[in-house]
Amino acid sequence: MTEKFIVERGIVVGANINNRSDFEYSMTELENLAQACGIEVVGRVEQNLKKPNNSTYVGSGKVDEVRLAVELQDANLVIFNHELTPSQLRNLERTLSIRVIDRTNLILEIFERRAKTREAKLQVEAAHLQYLLPRLIGSYESLGRQSGGVGTKNKGVGEKKLELDRRKVEQKIHELNREIELISVERKTQRKRRSDIAMPSVALVGYTNAGKSTLMNLMVNRFNRQDNKTVFEKDMLFATLETSVRQIRLPDRKKFTLSDTVGFVSELPHDLVKAFRATLEEVKSADLLLHVVDYSNENYALQMAVTLETLNEIGIKDIPIVTVYNKLDLCSSERKSHEMLDKDVVRLSAKTGEGLEALLEHITAKLFSDYVDCTVDVPISDGKLIAFLNENTHIKDSAYGETNVTFNVVCSPLDYQKLLPYVVN
Repeated sequence: MTEKFIVERGIVVGANINNRSDFEYSMTELENLAQACGIEVVGRVEQNLKKPNNSTYVGSGKVDEVRLAVELQDANLVIFNHELTPSQLRNLERTLSIRVIDRTNLILEIFERRAKTREAKLQVEAAHLQYLLPRLIGSYESLGRQSGGVGTKNKGVGEKKLELDRRKVEQKIHELNREIELISVERKTQRKRRSDIAMPSVALVGYTNAGKSTLMNLMVNRFNRQDNKTVFEKDMLFATLETSVRQIRLPDRKKFTLSDTVGFVSELPHDLVKAFRATLEEVKSADLLLHVVDYSNENYALQMAVTLETLNEIGIKDIPIVTVYNKLDLCSSERKSHEMLDKDVVRLSAKTGEGLEALLEHITAKLFSDYVDCTVDVPISDGKLIAFLNENTHIKDSAYGETNVTFNVVCSPLDYQKLLPYVVN
């Protein structure tokens, strides 16, 4: 007997409150999010409003239109482009007799499906439970919450069940947050180890599907090919849900860590941002941020604004940012030639590698400006020290004498302190 899969066919619904300029983009993005969750979008219903309807978000006439669209398109799901209150959700499901979710729930479901590591699964589960907690009441309406008595000891079966489940959910959230905190401590230990060896860190940030993972793989393949440590990349929303850290070693021996992070999206659920705080700590501790932008997207400026707003929300301040206009290979010649007035901007194609050298120049200027250019005189018999120089410094030239070797090198301030006994004027 073959297993039958229920195909989700969804109607997306949006209210344009006070003529939002980004409404059309937001609705298209909602459809893309639905498709990313495996939902076939079979209809769209829109309404212009001055303010949301308290009972059903959109007006009663528009709810009737949604019900008609559901019947005509044989839909089994309605997706609202706004976070619904528990009462709105309950009223809509009662009126439409169909499952109703909002944008927040949709994003959470995508994250649940994509989470692979234990950390990501814990973070998503905590966020989803936090979202569901005030909405539990809708599940128990049919259980008869009224009883003959008065007071807490005489509650109906539905109310008892509701309060019991609410306590269970709250306890589960507490346990999940405790596990997430333990992982956060482990990450702090890892960051401290990297800090102890004075290796600067770079974090990739940006809108979902901007090409952060592709850029990381470009750099890993270019400079760390033998390590075979590429990260998962795919042309879809939220392909990356966990932070990956790789060491990048440039040809001149300069080294830094590069972190790939979860992408942002407009109206990213606050509980999700909060749950992923352990992952985003990598961003907060970085020495440099590379803000990766899908430059081929017509709404790239809006996506940039969302990213910067989210960074501000999680407390990212005073960290230098280089803006990377990615997907140059998909841009029109007009956009490619558009004058960039900000000096901390790079045009790049992570797919073809075009522009990578310019990006590396920016990274080098930001991270290694304090590197020291010096001359050291080393005993020719000290093979260990010579090996250290070859491994950790950029040797510009060398001259061999009878007993000593003179090297002109560029090195980190920390390595310079180690080499001080051998530095010559």
